Amino acid sequence: MNIVLKVNKEVQDKMIKYYSDKKRDKEIPYVILQADDNDTVITMYTSGKVMFQGTSADVDAMMWQEMMGVSKEEVEKKKQMESKYHTCSSVGSDEVGTGDYFGPIVVTASYVNIDDVKFLEELGVGDSKKISDDKILKIAPQIVKKVKYRSLILTNKEYNEKYTKDVNMNKIKAIMHNRVLYQLIHEENPKYDYIIVDEFARSERYYNYLNGINEIQRDITFMTKAEDKNLAVACSSIISRYIFLKEFDKICDNLHIPLPKGAGKDVDTIGEEVVEKYGEEKLKEIAKLNFANTGRILHTMIF
Repeated sequence: MNIVLKVNKEVQDKMIKYYSDKKRDKEIPYVILQADDNDTVITMYTSGKVMFQGTSADVDAMMWQEMMGVSKEEVEKKKQMESKYHTCSSVGSDEVGTGDYFGPIVVTASYVNIDDVKFLEELGVGDSKKISDDKILKIAPQIVKKVKYRSLILTNKEYNEKYTKDVNMNKIKAIMHNRVLYQLIHEENPKYDYIIVDEFARSERYYNYLNGINEIQRDITFMTKAEDKNLAVACSSIISRYIFLKEFDKICDNLHIPLPKGAGKDVDTIGEEVVEKYGEEKLKEIAKLNFANTGRILHTMIF
């Protein structure tokens, strides 16, 4: 799927900042920025046009479309609509680790009762990407004592075994989200107003990813930036990050090498060190092999 948007300078600057840690290093004529965001490639041209290519192109493009040409009245109406997803009883899910070369993918579903909203607000619950890891390590244990949740960890060894031409990152995420949502709702039977998932695929595509699975959770509300709008999704984001950090530390301890997060140049450098010390096979256990880092790491090694 290809989608092209014409954006102004203000949006361009925001996009450059947003995709700064996901951008490709290669310089291309007439291209300001090219970045990888899960299964979408974003290319920003000097002409002001931005092309989104991939299975999630529509989702990524929609996020920026909403930022352009919206009146104050429309913004206020949207805020009022979104407030109902904040002050309510809800089940929400979110994941971390999909943009990290090292470390597992963790998906969590959480249930937040309306009576717990004030407590979570005072605790500072929000999108884990906007909260420091130190704070997450402090507040996550308090959250898990208050809310019911289910988490699923997919190691990179398992990820590499599952990832194929027909099973991409979004399909893997959909299966994981469905599993934790189904488990939480059917095992705890919570009373909720909404089931919310941070949108990484449109509803139809999400359920297509689940073809062949018997136990499917339905009646989901998909929304972009859900972790900023719904506390159940925000709790899931924090719990997932907390588990990710703990699992990441275990990998570092076992290797006796401090691994970097993300997928930048520093990852390539440490990846080379891992291969030198433990061999190429070690990457299959601790890294997502479909990332471009793998090619850069192995192509620079001399065996």
